[in-house]
Amino acid sequence: MTSAAVHSPLSCSVLDFYRPSSDVLSGVTANAPAASPLSTPDWPCCGHGSDPSADAVGCRGRRVDPYAECLAHLSTTDRAAYLAGLLPGADLDHRGTSLSEELLTELLARLHDPATDRSRTGKVSFSRAEFAGEARFDGVEFGDEARFNGAKFTADARFDGAQFEGTAGFGGTEFAGDAGFPRASFGRDAWFDGATFHEQARFRWVEFGGDAEFNQTKFGLDARFNGARFGGDARFFGARFHRNAHFNRAAFARAAVMGPFVCVGELVLSEAVFDVAVTIEAATAGLVCRRTRWASTAALRLRYAGVDLSDAVLEYPVSIAAQSWPFVVIDEDVAGHGLTDPRVRVHSLRGVDAAHLVLTDVDLTDCRFAGAVHLDQLRMEGRCVLATAPSGVRRRGPWPVRWTPRKTLAEEHHWRAAHDTAADGWTSADGESALDPGALAAVYRQLRKAFEDGKNEPGAADFYYGEMEMRRHDPATPRAERGLLALYWAVSGYGLRASRALGWLLVAMIATVSVMMLWGLPKDDPKPESTGTLTGRSITLRTDTPDPANPDEPYRKRLTSERFDKSLRVVINSVVFRSSGQGLTTIGTYTEMASRLSEPVLLGLALLAVRGRVKR
Repeated sequence: MTSAAVHSPLSCSVLDFYRPSSDVLSGVTANAPAASPLSTPDWPCCGHGSDPSADAVGCRGRRVDPYAECLAHLSTTDRAAYLAGLLPGADLDHRGTSLSEELLTELLARLHDPATDRSRTGKVSFSRAEFAGEARFDGVEFGDEARFNGAKFTADARFDGAQFEGTAGFGGTEFAGDAGFPRASFGRDAWFDGATFHEQARFRWVEFGGDAEFNQTKFGLDARFNGARFGGDARFFGARFHRNAHFNRAAFARAAVMGPFVCVGELVLSEAVFDVAVTIEAATAGLVCRRTRWASTAALRLRYAGVDLSDAVLEYPVSIAAQSWPFVVIDEDVAGHGLTDPRVRVHSLRGVDAAHLVLTDVDLTDCRFAGAVHLDQLRMEGRCVLATAPSGVRRRGPWPVRWTPRKTLAEEHHWRAAHDTAADGWTSADGESALDPGALAAVYRQLRKAFEDGKNEPGAADFYYGEMEMRRHDPATPRAERGLLALYWAVSGYGLRASRALGWLLVAMIATVSVMMLWGLPKDDPKPESTGTLTGRSITLRTDTPDPANPDEPYRKRLTSERFDKSLRVVINSVVFRSSGQGLTTIGTYTEMASRLSEPVLLGLALLAVRGRVKR
């Protein structure tokens, strides 16, 4: 495609891409307001029926050169002469013309190509034309451009099997009856910005942007329905979008089903409004639903998609689920582009009221939860994958540390990656500022409750761990509380790391055994004096038990198997809150008291951690 073609007044510019198109293809700027039916057109008008007192312009149909009238008001002789001069592939310019069903049929018949058995046109402009009766463009091959901007179809409009080789403009078009485009193909841009579909809009098995050679320029080929109004069903069954599909600010009054269809690029539903219950089935590289409003229930069944729900409004339950098997009615491999990973990834829930949101079998590894409300009521079903902490031995500053695998938020990854002493293996925020630990603690707390309400105790345990981590690192947490949390973390991983608690228990028991062997056990067990009979008389001698004496042998002689056995019995009894009954030295007595307090606590923390992983 030449540069001249790109900058042609009849072509879309990059600046027009996100603007509402009123009559871009007719030479009117894309951001200009749509022309009123009584406004003066910018083409030579027919003027039939003009009245200076009421309507000074009269008929707004474009004159048919070299005549002074439009096609509808030509005399029978002049019309026959004009139609006789048409050949397949001819350009047509009938802007503002009122075309009856018979006149349109006769016009297209003159463009019939016997070689293909189809009507074939060049550049066509029916902008602001009015089609009275049924308008049938079945099988028509439209050439470089086809403009229907601002046109009005008073009855059904049929484009079955039509082929649009160039840009197709239907911006602001009004379809009073059914609009049918089954098996039509749009080689380049298809613009329906601001179009109104009063009845059904049927786009079954339609190809959008199928010009593979033009697709290499990465210019155009998008299907745009920005600001369109769908009064009936919006049927895109089996449709294939080779680039992006834009439905920004579109309104769906009665659309019950959209899809299944394939979109190689992004499916954009930002600020769209769905008034009734709808099911959307799509295999798409991305689904953008920023500020989308669902005024009724909705079910999104997706494949391959990365979903952005930022600031979406959910008035009723909305479910997002990954379709585990391909949609059987469509070919998901469109022109070999992109769609390789069938997972559904949710990227953002910021600003969403999650009370009505249900997520099933989706990937939340990169999801931003911060900013959502009612996260404690979010429902996650099936296998929802969350980000995990880097596991194994990692570097933290100059020191190696060992991280235990756990489910985390993407926001914690961002905070740790930006933290000066963070270990490697955490994912950065890619230019976004990381949230502070206090804000993340609140998010973890709400999601923990959501897991608990869903009877997912292991998942809740991981989020409790994340909440405690953020509290421990939050500078706003009082220093004494942070110290207590640090001790709780070091001893047992907040009561969630059984191996850590058992490790400390083993260390405490070894230390206690060592102290008992060295200083706690007396040199000899004291032997109490007994009572008996003397000269026929029974006597009882009440004597005090001698105090145990510290051993006076060298340390190496105290480390015997007999003393080890006694020390081990003392320690094991102390773990279960039982007194050993063993005579101990002063040091041994205090050591036993300390072990009877600390070691059962460590054992309890280990059991608590195990219970947190197996509880249902």
